[in-house]
Amino acid sequence: MGTASSESTMKTCRFHHFLACIALALAIPAVSLAETVYKFGVVPQFEPRKLSAVWSPILTELEKRTGFKFLMVGSPRIPEFEAEFQAGRYDFAYMNPYHAVVAHGTQKYEPIVRDGAEQLFGILVASKEGTINEVRDLNGKTVAFPAPNAFGASLMTRAELDRQKVKFQPLWAQTHTSAYLNVALGKADAAGGIMGTLKQQPQAVQDKLRIIFETRRAEPHPVMAHPRVLTADREVVRKAFLDMAATPEGAALLAQVPMRQAVSASFDDYTAIRQMGLEKYYVKGGD
Repeated sequence: MGTASSESTMKTCRFHHFLACIALALAIPAVSLAETVYKFGVVPQFEPRKLSAVWSPILTELEKRTGFKFLMVGSPRIPEFEAEFQAGRYDFAYMNPYHAVVAHGTQKYEPIVRDGAEQLFGILVASKEGTINEVRDLNGKTVAFPAPNAFGASLMTRAELDRQKVKFQPLWAQTHTSAYLNVALGKADAAGGIMGTLKQQPQAVQDKLRIIFETRRAEPHPVMAHPRVLTADREVVRKAFLDMAATPEGAALLAQVPMRQAVSASFDDYTAIRQMGLEKYYVKGGD
């Protein structure tokens, strides 16, 4: 009788152990999934709602293609974005080319994809109804910029104004959209920007502006990955971007960034920026 009871107890224990193993196995994917939530920072080129409208569908598509979860981390202004990536708080981030140089130097972020369709350059725009026709006309005038460290829109345009010995009053508008609006509304004589963001403005705003100058060219904004992201995961995300760009629907989403032809990127693409002397105009943590 005792033997039968012992065997019954052992069978019960083995069964409970089997159930425990099944429960543990079922729990593993949930733990794994929780470990693949990545923070994705985006440089605030546009106002928050537009930025979300552009990037949320892209991140949703990346989630479908990778199995990872991406948490978009917005910043109200470019200086806050800079503070975040310099502290290494983003796992992935879309940033301007000079930011890429700074991020690589401070946190060893590495580029994974960029636009291969065209290079980036800064532009200076003025009112079509005004008297500003060329750079030298801006001497003593007010020029709006998104922020001191916006690459094409501010760093490269201010370097050119300095090269041409133009003295101007900067107006820090916080976003590209605000910089253009300051000119359209007559609150600034000119604005620094880039073609990609100018073309994204309402037609009514574009119709009030004309380009008076273009800077030299550089490779455009990359998506960067922090070194804490596993190499395998980084490659999965890179492939997801490239595969997305190969579909009409995905290409349409990325064109809003704008990233019209996603290509693989490396830091070698941005080393030439170090020779531009832009550190003179870069403001660490500044507005």
